[in-house]
Amino acid sequence: MAALSGNLLLVAFFCYLAATIFFAVSVTGKKWRNKEGEMSGNRWGRLGFIASIIGLIFALGYFFTRWAVAGHPPVSNMFEYTTFLGICMGLAFIILYAIYKYDVLGLFTMPIVMLIIAYASIFPREVDPLIPALQSYWLHIHVITTAIGQGILAIGFAAGLVYLVRTLDFTQRNKKTFSLELIMYSLISVLGFVIITNVFNLMDYEATFQYVNEQGAEAEITYELPALIGPNEGELISEDRMNPLVFMPEWLRSDDLNTVVWALASGLILYGGLRLGFRKRIGGAIQPILKGVNPQMVDEVSYRAIAIGFPVFTLGGLIFAMIWAQIAWTRFWGWDPKEVWALITFLFYAAYLHLRLSRGWHGERSAWLCVIGFAIIMFNLIFVNLVIAGLHSYA
Repeated sequence: MAALSGNLLLVAFFCYLAATIFFAVSVTGKKWRNKEGEMSGNRWGRLGFIASIIGLIFALGYFFTRWAVAGHPPVSNMFEYTTFLGICMGLAFIILYAIYKYDVLGLFTMPIVMLIIAYASIFPREVDPLIPALQSYWLHIHVITTAIGQGILAIGFAAGLVYLVRTLDFTQRNKKTFSLELIMYSLISVLGFVIITNVFNLMDYEATFQYVNEQGAEAEITYELPALIGPNEGELISEDRMNPLVFMPEWLRSDDLNTVVWALASGLILYGGLRLGFRKRIGGAIQPILKGVNPQMVDEVSYRAIAIGFPVFTLGGLIFAMIWAQIAWTRFWGWDPKEVWALITFLFYAAYLHLRLSRGWHGERSAWLCVIGFAIIMFNLIFVNLVIAGLHSYA
């Protein structure tokens, strides 16, 4: 059954890849456009939609099959939760596409779904029993609801990204174009990191260190990537492995911080190669295929996604989380890093809705907020989970 769940997820991944190709043909193939232009669905867009639905069916097959194997919802570690986040984004896309029939949204959303699932694959995929802190039906309610909310909010990010690529003037060198290129670099970094991680996995690379942990006791830690950053008072005990360039204090999870550094470095190399190939900024290279996009429609899609996703995330990420915290830790709030960043996410999207509805922040300003909001979600998922030690470090 465990092998079956993995195979179902692999099929889902390739369905999302097929959907990306179909949407790309729909958006870029002028001879297939109808009189209304790219905005209206055509047969290639419909094929992309069908492929995304089939991908979702297989992805849900993975989810429920793994649930049957584990005996609990597969959202309890980084592989499971990140994979489920990608599935939720695919589900949210299908709902919004059914409303707007917007092919360009699929062209941007499906690759992000694939990146999220590919990123999840670098984490251990074993089915492990739940630790006592997670043995509660609130795991179903809190974590699943949070992931669904974040998946819907991620569609707002994709639509906001489309708006910015469509409207910014890439012939100008300013803060806006630089910031958008930074976003492109971040997405490319995920791809670069997935590639570099799989390369070292094929090489069976491991480097073990002896170090002093937070309790002041000696312990061992194993790196699966060359150690650019080492653990507190670390001593390399593996042979023929490189020594770290720097060592971190005990309160930082040095092995996970090392993976973040590798992600940024591999992304820089891949981004540099693409810039040399295109001879222009990545956003500027993509912009020509979006000439037929209606910016006002994209702005509307991004707002709808945030308006739907925000209350769902609030329920899962704050209200249900505080109820579970009271049950598990006998307090509603404890200023744990994960809790703090969940609150920051809530406040940010609340501010977005306030500025849009009360202050008339539409268009470009709204798009930037959508992009920044998703960056906060990813920071919470990746950096806070992996690097900063806290009560949620088991994730």
